[in-house]
Amino acid sequence: MDLSLPTRPAPPTVNRTARPPLGPTWFAAVMGTGIVANAAATLPRTFPGLRTAATVVWVGAAVLLVLLATRYLRQRAIRSHAADPVMAQFFGAPPMALLTVGAGALLLGKDVIGLDAAVDVDWVLWLTGTALGLVTACTVPYLMVTRHRFAPDAAFGGWLMPVVPPMVSAATGALLVPHAPAGQLRLTLLLGCYAMLGLGLVATLLVLAMIYGRLVHHEVPTGTTVPTVWIGLGALGQSVTALGALASVAPSALPAPYARGTAVLALLGGIVVWGFAMLWLALAAGLTVRTIRAGLPFAPTWWSFIFPVGACVTATGTLATRTGSVPLGWTTAVLYTALVLAWLVVAGRSLLHAAQQLRCSARQIID
Repeated sequence: MDLSLPTRPAPPTVNRTARPPLGPTWFAAVMGTGIVANAAATLPRTFPGLRTAATVVWVGAAVLLVLLATRYLRQRAIRSHAADPVMAQFFGAPPMALLTVGAGALLLGKDVIGLDAAVDVDWVLWLTGTALGLVTACTVPYLMVTRHRFAPDAAFGGWLMPVVPPMVSAATGALLVPHAPAGQLRLTLLLGCYAMLGLGLVATLLVLAMIYGRLVHHEVPTGTTVPTVWIGLGALGQSVTALGALASVAPSALPAPYARGTAVLALLGGIVVWGFAMLWLALAAGLTVRTIRAGLPFAPTWWSFIFPVGACVTATGTLATRTGSVPLGWTTAVLYTALVLAWLVVAGRSLLHAAQQLRCSARQIID
């Protein structure tokens, strides 16, 4: 299942200078780049220069978001992508890109633009991303039920993309809870984040069961579909991150007994889900190594490696900070190192792909 951009020359009746359509899959590049920056700001331990480097990466993610959003909206391909049963799954990527960059504004951007401006930017991006994410989480499953038709072996990691954005909203919304007016508005925001966490987590478990059934009962996925298996790791990691982030801000909105309950849930529930995430990590890694040996061509789905590992970093770091566990702290460091190395590889291949597309466009203009 190749999700890469088409590169064959267009028929004579089509404008040969037109660029290939940009799919929503490419917004995963913003998600991946943003999580590299955001995860650095949440590590249990840091070192000199890391925050500055992370801020530069966050700026790059913000610029990339603007460029991709501008081009995607200008090409007016939303309806055609919605009709595609594979491409429609990746409508979850743009909302998560908005949420990731917005969270980075508070975690890192405040050093550049000031706290007040960072809060305003995050509110705009969080509200927009949350609204789009909820629409996606409702609309794409509806299309799958009523319009799209799938073979018994059709389930793949991309099916998680429409339902994960509410979980990302829950994790990133926790950053805004202290900045919401005290009282009913702050309480509503906190409870809304917990509701979105439940929406995303239950839906994720349902889809993971379908994906696991597909892996067990049908042929092993090959090619560019394999990286999407990692999306399951991202969904599980986001749930752990959200539990920890919400528990940290719950005392400002909930009475003491319930606030203490959120802390217990963050630790016990978080470590249980984290254990399952490690199982999924092992499964995804094994499938990936197997596919690399057979040949893994580049596609936008390569970005499916990055954000999930970043979510695993933030989840492990959350548990390490909450418990003071040294092994979890070292695991966080190892995972973040792997995240940066993977990001460098995927970003490099993406730049090479973009350069090849530009050369093809230049040749078409000359011809």
